[in-house]
Amino acid sequence: MPDQSLTPDWPASVHPPGSDSFEQTALVWLFDHVPADYRLHGVLRRHPVALSRLALQYVTAALEAAREGYRTARVDLRDHLPPHALDQVMNAYLAEGQRTAALLRSIEAVDAALREAAAGRADDT
Repeated sequence: MPDQSLTPDWPASVHPPGSDSFEQTALVWLFDHVPADYRLHGVLRRHPVALSRLALQYVTAALEAAREGYRTARVDLRDHLPPHALDQVMNAYLAEGQRTAALLRSIEAVDAALREAAAGRADDT
């Protein structure tokens, strides 16, 4: 029976854990959030938990890059942009940081469910 108590961070397009299509919808969603070349690796299709781990690392790095960019943009760009443009850059960093942090929380939720599913299969062997 699928678990219907999903967190608010659960992505809408990923079916609930325990459903027949959970892992397939998780794969499709995760592949949408990593570089396209990740699709070239069959092991990531065969083992969704491996893809979720790579996605976690990729999006964590992107979030850290956005945070670093936000911390350093004013100093780095002050001689190259007018003040209003610099404010817009800061707003872009802030918005992207918030979006990426929300994406990371969703990936963490999917990763935890994939790990649980993989552990359940390991217990069956």
